[in-house]
Formats: sequence, C-alpha cells, structure tokens
Amino acid sequence: MSELAIFAGIDEAGLGPILGPLTLGYSVFRAPRELGGELWKALTPTVSDDPLKDARSFVVADSKVVFKRTPRCEKRLETTALGFRALLEPGRRPQTTLGRVLFESPKELAVEAEVIARHPWYRELSRPLPRHVDAGALELRVEDLHRALAKARIELVDLGVRVVPEAELNRSFDETDNKSRTHWIQSRPLFRRVWERHAHGGAELWVDRHGGRMHYGSILAVDFQDASVELIDEAPERSSYRLTERRGGPRRMTITFAERAEQASFAVALASCLAKHARETAMEAFNDWFAARHPGLEPTAGYTTDGRRWLADAARTLEREKIDRTCLVRSR
Repeated sequence: MSELAIFAGIDEAGLGPILGPLTLGYSVFRAPRELGGELWKALTPTVSDDPLKDARSFVVADSKVVFKRTPRCEKRLETTALGFRALLEPGRRPQTTLGRVLFESPKELAVEAEVIARHPWYRELSRPLPRHVDAGALELRVEDLHRALAKARIELVDLGVRVVPEAELNRSFDETDNKSRTHWIQSRPLFRRVWERHAHGGAELWVDRHGGRMHYGSILAVDFQDASVELIDEAPERSSYRLTERRGGPRRMTITFAERAEQASFAVALASCLAKHARETAMEAFNDWFAARHPGLEPTAGYTTDGRRWLADAARTLEREKIDRTCLVRSR
C-alpha cells in the first residue's frame, strides 16, 4: 500500500478592495504520496474543478472560477466551503452560523475580540447558514464526499480561515507602510499552524505567490528561526524551499510559492474557496447591517470604484452612526 503524505495550501481573498476584510484560507490533507497534491482525479466525480459540473460535484478551483455574483455561483461556493468544513464538524453537520465561519474556524487564528468589536457589522453574527443551499441536501452531499475521500485514502485533517477586519489592516498598514508586508504578516499564523501541527514527518505546502515576489528565503528564515531554510529553486513562476527543524526535531516541510498555485494544488484551490466564501459572507453581514440603517442603500462588494460609490451614497448614515473611518475604509 502506498505511503501517505501531508499536502497543504494557503490562499487569500480581498487584498485589493477598499472596504471589508482580508480573508486567508488554508487546508491540509493526508493522501497517497503519488498523487502529489493533485487530488481531483482521485475524487471524481464527487469533486471537480469544472464549475459547470456543480449540480453533481463539489467544485474546487480558483475562487475566481468558482464564484461570480450570481445565485448559481453563490450556491456553488457555499456548497464547497460549508461542505468541506462539515467534514471536521461533529456528525459531519455543516456549520450553522456566520460567527463560526468567520471567527471560530479555528479560534486560534482569529484576531483579538476587541478588534472585532470595533466593527459593529461583525457583532451580529448569529444569522443562520447555509444561506444559498438547502441544509438537508447539503448534509447528504457531505456524506457522499466523506465516502469519496475514504475510498481514495484521502483525509482532510485541517482547514480554516483567518479574517482580518479593516481596523487591523489599517493598523498593520501604518506599521509596515507596505501592503505586501502586511499580507505576509497576516499570513504568518497560517504558515506556523501548518508547520507546528502538521509537519512532523514531513509536509508539502503550496502558497499562491504573494504579488511579484520571487525571493522568500530571507523572510522565511526570520519567521522560522526554529528551522534551517534551504533553497530548492527560485524562478519567475515558482520558488521552493526546504525547512528542517533545528536540533534534530521531527518537523520537515517544503514550501512552494507559485503563480496559479490553485491549478497544481488541490489544497490551495480549496483554500481559495474558503477565503472567498469568508470574504463574501463577511460582506453580506456588512451590507445587511448598513441596509437596516439606510433602507434602499445598494450593497457593495467593496472594490475601489463601487466602494467609492457606496461611501458617497452612505455618507449621511456614516455620519449619523458615528462610524470610525479607520474601521471602515482601508488606508491602502
């Protein structure tokens, strides 16, 4: 029987908008080593990277492929995100509240409670989920997913998101004066989680490349002082490094930063969907909160042009509610 290995992936959503949070997703699988992290074929037809197969399959791909703002795409993204999350829940039941999805999955990655509390639109997170799919139908599909994974000898061992609210992003932007550096700092807890919890005996971590950066060795050496960092390869499309725990510790991990990493790593593709789902549900909470105080206010996804439109439309409500701008609009 073939040896099992750990395959992990990290991706983000919402680095570019001027409104709403940055969300960072990750997933970790144990699977036959020969699959190399490309798990789609082993899980066919229960899982697919083709969005047109969403009636039968969980669609795991780059979130830009999985999601557009249409009812079908909302259903598709929620099915994938809540379906895979359910695999780690008691009884494999899908998570049922927005608060669980955003700030308790896992709790160890959440920002401080006082930071969250500064954003009134994140205080009312008891709204039930799922919002776009039937809960009973989703539970049945989760059982199909569970059986497909077991048949392929694939185990989901960890997944989650880190949601970084607007005030925390602005604090970090002030500190670093650099969006790319803030992105790295906010990603660090996910890197450390994979290393500390899943790299005993070896792990392979893929990460969607951070902007145009090609050289990561020095920054990895700073953040992983408990490991030696060895360069494997640095190229325009992919940079890889080998981490080995110092003093003979058992942890070993290769980290690959790649363009379009979600095409080569199932774990990155799922991380992309988890991050996008968290970002979209956070913006639903944002828009619901303001709509209750400003009837007729058109919702926003928070991207630059429409975000500026929304700020102009909401100006009187923002003044009346005394909204702290540092908790609302990103400085970068």
